[in-house]
Amino acid sequence: METASTPTHCPYCALQCGMALSPLPAGGVEVSERADFPVNRGALCGKGRTAPAVLSAAVRLASPLVREGGTLVPASWEEALDRVAAGMASVRTAYGPDALGVFGGGGLTNEKAYALGKFARVVLGTSQIDYNGRFCMSSAAAAGTKAFGLDRGLPFPLEDIPRTGCVILVGSNLAETMPPALRYFAELRENGGTLIVVDPRRTKTAEQADLHLAPRPGTDLALALGLLHLVVAEGRTDEAYIAERTAGWEEARAAAMAHWPEYVERITGVSVPELREAVRLFCEPEAAMVLTARGPEQQSKGTDTVGAWINLCLATGRAGRPLSGYGCLTGQGNGQGGREHGQKADQLPGYRKLTDPEARRHVAGVWGVDPDSLPGPGRSAYELLDALGTDIRSLLLMGSNPVVSAPRAGHVEERVRSLDFLVVCDVVLSETAALADVVLPVTQWAEETGTTTSLEGRVLLRRRAVAPPAGIRSDLEVLHGLAARLGVEKGFPTDPEEVFEELRRASAGGPADYSGISYRRLMEEQGVFWPCPADKPETGAVHPGTPRLFLDRFATEDGRARFAPVTHRALAEEPDDEYPLLLTTGRVVAQYQSGAQTRRVAELNAAAPGPFVELHPRLAARLGAADGDPVAVVSRRGRAVAPARVTASIRPDTVFMPFHWPGEGRANTLTNPALDPTSRMPEFKACAVRVEAVRP
Repeated sequence: METASTPTHCPYCALQCGMALSPLPAGGVEVSERADFPVNRGALCGKGRTAPAVLSAAVRLASPLVREGGTLVPASWEEALDRVAAGMASVRTAYGPDALGVFGGGGLTNEKAYALGKFARVVLGTSQIDYNGRFCMSSAAAAGTKAFGLDRGLPFPLEDIPRTGCVILVGSNLAETMPPALRYFAELRENGGTLIVVDPRRTKTAEQADLHLAPRPGTDLALALGLLHLVVAEGRTDEAYIAERTAGWEEARAAAMAHWPEYVERITGVSVPELREAVRLFCEPEAAMVLTARGPEQQSKGTDTVGAWINLCLATGRAGRPLSGYGCLTGQGNGQGGREHGQKADQLPGYRKLTDPEARRHVAGVWGVDPDSLPGPGRSAYELLDALGTDIRSLLLMGSNPVVSAPRAGHVEERVRSLDFLVVCDVVLSETAALADVVLPVTQWAEETGTTTSLEGRVLLRRRAVAPPAGIRSDLEVLHGLAARLGVEKGFPTDPEEVFEELRRASAGGPADYSGISYRRLMEEQGVFWPCPADKPETGAVHPGTPRLFLDRFATEDGRARFAPVTHRALAEEPDDEYPLLLTTGRVVAQYQSGAQTRRVAELNAAAPGPFVELHPRLAARLGAADGDPVAVVSRRGRAVAPARVTASIRPDTVFMPFHWPGEGRANTLTNPALDPTSRMPEFKACAVRVEAVRP
């Protein structure tokens, strides 16, 4: 075992905070601060500090498991891999390659995401691959691509935030989801800038704001259009910028002018004076930003909603200029890189489109296959899960727990149970893994080397600090073993650096070009921002990477950004007499995503031991429910029960539940899988419910 401290990065959110790991004499590792990394400057949240707890043999899988007579029992790796390969081959023979599904995760390294996408298309020949990052920022990605020609979570580094004049933060509670990032917004205010937070709850983040706007869930689109209406009406547009750097303004302007302030107030519940104050704060400084997160994005109109916020930036000349722009706060640790390199249903490595003949030719050349052999786009994440047991008969799942995290989770669990054959690669026995026919225990962050791409578009190197326990293999070793058993002997190396070298070639010339990035550079530098084309040997030029996008031109064919001509529309499911309230969901600081790992950490469970239902005192009084009393939240899809948390920080027409827990408190039992027509994002953030007191 290595004894020196190893510089690496946190396994959780997209900040990818720098940390150092040191092996302990008795086993395990100790986390220490790494002040040299510029993003978190040493600060870590509780999840990062306690991350080594999941390395413990007491909480993790120790050997492969196979199902015998309805029970999962230990097996050898050879037996488990043989069974997986035979199961996949049987399904493919009986039903064809598209009966094989693959579901990845936004926490997989770039190398794993790349290899998984290649495995699906080259070895299995299936089009049916997607990943849980579809549930993260796909609406922002779709809107950003439409507007700018390129999607990268933040087109500027976090260090720019304290130096701008105003930030509108829409639907993000980063004080709990990525606490070390809150310092950037505190520094913004210390420097004289202002923070506007848009959230139906008065969260810990909203408490830091100069102005908190609390719209009714699902009305962020109307809110953005109302602000743009006032920008036009008050003569605050940047006409020279619009003429020089944009297209489509007249249509977008006409759409916004139909959303006059009083109309928007009726829709959103945000008063006209608050709307006017938001416009003043945003427009008076020379520079400003809009940052969105899951609040406006996880809606069946999420792409249009983000497009409306981008319109606000474009109309005021706040995009593609220093210290200004639109950005998305990515959630998962590798949510950005995870979709760039091929595990998304419609994409090839380098953020290339699967339907582009030139992209297919390039990637097929790297892979050594016929471009015509590559399948076309498959189903999006929820649609793939919904097809399990019918069109899709077998599923290989890596790094996800959809039985807890997917919308309409009770239905998804039924679909998972109906599969002919389920294989799960995971660190722990998650709720989904417990349903599998074969479970493969894999290495985790501190036991392996690989790259991730942070919310800034900064490619980083996570480094192995300790050896994995005996009997544990990496995801790359799993794919190598399965590929060989399914007749593909070459092309699936187990060394992550070798995989990354191939990824560089596959991404070369694509929108997300990593060809100028190497492990050596990542070790010597504090990450490299993509796009970073390859060096030019003839001149000796080394590309420095691109921390700030769009300063000269946007990534569209003509270099102009595109306005989105969008109008407000209702939620897919509005409240009615039977379901008069709106449910919104989110995270708490001590848990992460489906909680499969963080729920196994004692310190985190002590801080957040279980689900709850946040409701306004007026609603609690009508129910006769006191703080801590069990209440039931009921939607058209199911029923969840959890203790009441009575607080005036939420709107009276809204209830909130965190989504980290399974069982009767599973929030995603209730959520609506209605999909955005462009991004295919489900409407996690708003569905109609009623709340009932649970009597003894």
